[in-house]
Amino acid sequence: MHPLESHYLELTRRRFFGAAAGTLGACLGSTALSALLSGTARASDAAQPAPGLGKSPLHRPHFAPKARRVIYMHMEGAPSQIDLYDYKPQLRARFDQDLPDSIRQGQRLTGMTSEQARFPVAPSIFRFSRYENQQDGVWLSELLPHTATIAREMCLVRSMHTEAINHEPGITFFQTGHQQPGRPSFGSWISYGLGSSNANLPTFVVMITQGLGNMQALSARFWGSGFLPSEHQGCKLRSGGDAVLYLSNPGGVARADRRRMLDLVGELAERESERTLDPEVRARLEQHEMAFRMQMSVPELSDFSSEDPETLALYGPDVHKPGSFAANCLLARRLAERGVRFIQLYMRGWDAHNNLPSEIRAQCGAVDQPQAALVKDLRRRGLLDDTLVIWGGEFGRTVYSQGTLTHENYGRDHHPRCFSVWLAGGGLKAGSVFGSTDEYSYNIAEDPVDVHDLHATLLHLLGFDHEQLVYRHQGRDYRLTDVFGKVRRELLA
Repeated sequence: MHPLESHYLELTRRRFFGAAAGTLGACLGSTALSALLSGTARASDAAQPAPGLGKSPLHRPHFAPKARRVIYMHMEGAPSQIDLYDYKPQLRARFDQDLPDSIRQGQRLTGMTSEQARFPVAPSIFRFSRYENQQDGVWLSELLPHTATIAREMCLVRSMHTEAINHEPGITFFQTGHQQPGRPSFGSWISYGLGSSNANLPTFVVMITQGLGNMQALSARFWGSGFLPSEHQGCKLRSGGDAVLYLSNPGGVARADRRRMLDLVGELAERESERTLDPEVRARLEQHEMAFRMQMSVPELSDFSSEDPETLALYGPDVHKPGSFAANCLLARRLAERGVRFIQLYMRGWDAHNNLPSEIRAQCGAVDQPQAALVKDLRRRGLLDDTLVIWGGEFGRTVYSQGTLTHENYGRDHHPRCFSVWLAGGGLKAGSVFGSTDEYSYNIAEDPVDVHDLHATLLHLLGFDHEQLVYRHQGRDYRLTDVFGKVRRELLA
């Protein structure tokens, strides 16, 4: 049984016996009851003191971790692996040919292309170049010249696959390990597992950049805590006004007034917690206290005036625009320095069903320099070795064109069967390429990696056995990887 659950169960027993003391006194006698209660309390206290909600991690790493924090760049909408990371030069000779049935193998299609009469092969129009890494080189698109400069840091996985074919279940699956809503997000599991290392900032922070192409909706449940205590949900930082809603005091309310109000609310909350034993009462109180502390820490966090000109230039000109991907990447590094455990950056706008060449140029122009700068900045500050950096979308894109195909323009539909992600830092095998796809970038040819495998591997690098990081809910022990997943040791340094 989880120690917190055991603690609340013990409290419930004590309350029962305490409330029943008057009735039972005639039968048991006050002396016997007193001895029973004191003995129960001593046994409980000696066996397992309960950790404080919001102050200590409910779990600790099962073994020495390689990484202590995560920066996860999610490209919402699904980037095209064929145009960025999965070089297929032989496809140029197959322009506008129908994708063979032997390759498609009756795969489930979305409603956007299932009625197409043809599935014309659309080779990428972008050049690829080979860049030095720790192996024999890696081919990367001309759209990513800055990212190519960190090729020796990247662990590129070309053989990712997923179960979901549409955005909402696809993102939900990547973020929670399950396609149905309601499970805790990856960041919430890390918050639950590692706890906080900075009392003045949340353990899990989310930032969103509005993209330059077709944008899908983002739901707050992607960074929600599900059935975990609510202190583990992600805190979304806004790009305009207060970084967090209602962070500033209302007009006419001084900081000392807010402190007195929180003290009063705290007293009432303590009484309610004792009465109901509801852990959410304490969780909300901790969130109020965190907001009070953030009134001082967040303005300092978002003030880039202390950054030297060289660092600002490294991230590119957009770093001065609040909410841009460049600004959020620099904020991610500053959050990592301050001990935030899980930092998630969402970049919207990668859903290129039409006009892919123009849309992907704009998207890459927005993310290429900042994401490379983030990895370089972490390296030079000594943070990369214990930081896990993740870059990827919820699935890939099809080799065939959706809609009209020309030599200069095409679109691509959703493709879950194979796509690319890259990772860096935190105990991963730097400068490596893992897995491969067939000649059409349609099926995995070698070393498939599914979402549960990726989660299990990342948890391993953070010091957790993914089968043991569990939370009991409605009589069942749940975990991020559900009943699946294996650590892919081939990705480890």
